[in-house]
Amino acid sequence: MTYKIALLPGDGIGPEVTQAAVKVINLVAEKFNVKMKYEEFAIGGNCFDKHGTPLVEETLEGCYNSDSVFLGAVGGPQWEKLAHHLKPEAALLKLREKLELFANIRPAKIYPSMLDNSTLKKEVLEGTDFIVLRELTGGIYFGKPRGMDDNKGWNTMVYSTEEVERIARKAFEIASKREKVVTSVDKANVLEVSQFWRNVVEKVHKDYPEIKLNHMYVDNAAMQLVRDPKQFDVILTSNIFGDIISDISGMITGSLGMLPSASLGKKYSLYEPVHGSAPDIAGQNKANPIAAISSAAMMFFHTFEMTKASEIIEKAISLTLDEGFRTADIATQESKVVSTTEMTSMIMNNIEKIFAEEAIGVFLL
Repeated sequence: MTYKIALLPGDGIGPEVTQAAVKVINLVAEKFNVKMKYEEFAIGGNCFDKHGTPLVEETLEGCYNSDSVFLGAVGGPQWEKLAHHLKPEAALLKLREKLELFANIRPAKIYPSMLDNSTLKKEVLEGTDFIVLRELTGGIYFGKPRGMDDNKGWNTMVYSTEEVERIARKAFEIASKREKVVTSVDKANVLEVSQFWRNVVEKVHKDYPEIKLNHMYVDNAAMQLVRDPKQFDVILTSNIFGDIISDISGMITGSLGMLPSASLGKKYSLYEPVHGSAPDIAGQNKANPIAAISSAAMMFFHTFEMTKASEIIEKAISLTLDEGFRTADIATQESKVVSTTEMTSMIMNNIEKIFAEEAIGVFLL
């Protein structure tokens, strides 16, 4: 079995963390007797510098012709003054739209050895393990009309039945393999579009009677996330609310630099670390590769359907953290501070140990 992966390293620390992810993917693929074929494409600021646009047709075609897409990071201060449609971040929106990546999955899980890294109390965080499922190609970021003049600015938040139905089904399907609880987050008390969202979610829920469905207003959800994050299993929400809630989730787990993400559609999939391009440390071998490596684990799980491979990568990350190794962004006084490449090597060493200790050998698919 051979899988084709389109690599979009992007800007800043993107190439460094992408390289780390590829090393881990190759090691795990070898253990499971599968092959990976890569093609690299430009995106973001570096693409603008070469082509005058942050996303070119060649990159889109490369994504279309791959089994999955891995993206590093985009953006940087040198491109901030560009027109909106030319900024590196505009490439992400276009990529999501063109690949029809309607479901964004962001896990929020506490590694036991990272409990002290969060600003929340340990007793509040212990046992936290939930997923934010964000609708990614509709809502206010894509709604029309939009614009501004000297006197006002305007955007439109709109959802169709089809858009809400497909993301709701994805939420219930994910919950069926977890704790079987979905919390749908909206603002139905003041927004008609949210009342519509709630109505459609309730309709879809009838097909999943084994799943418990809760509704929660977004302002209350933000409060509950920092008050008692353990209460959540799968959070289902719209594009703009998910954008905010997922970042809150990132900080309660200790660092955005630790969080992976998956963006899924009917045909295509894209994986990327949640963190930004961190241009201040780019090229210095200081970047935290864990989010990128964990995103690779999600690729094995969701796209390649290699559950055991995904579990091994996550276990290796946890073991490495238990051993006290940290990159500078998550280090404490007691930490053993390591570089990007060193952290990657530590995780790979633990993957090797897991295979040896469990006498796993080569898995047959």
